[in-house]
Amino acid sequence: MSVTIKEVEHVANLARLEFTDDEKETFTHQLNDILSYMEKLNELDTSNVEPLSHVIELQNVFRDDTVKQSPPRDEMLKNAPSKNEKFFKVPKVIK
Repeated sequence: MSVTIKEVEHVANLARLEFTDDEKETFTHQLNDILSYMEKLNELDTSNVEPLSHVIELQNVFRDDTVKQSPPRDEMLKNAPSKNEKFFKVPKVIK
């Protein structure tokens, strides 16, 4: 399978892109190089390879969700740049 300049122009049109003739030639050549490289994969014998959803088997790395006591309010507010009794004061963001 090879890509023609006509197909590059069609894809460029769908993507609303404009290319010069030199760029179209370059992209056609590059896409054909990519496709020829990908054709090498067809040479591989994958008959004994099981399909995978991921190449690397991943496991859940999250910690268990456990209930813990929150720090005291006074301790949390002591380093706040601006506070009002028991709340953090922040700049108004909604008009």
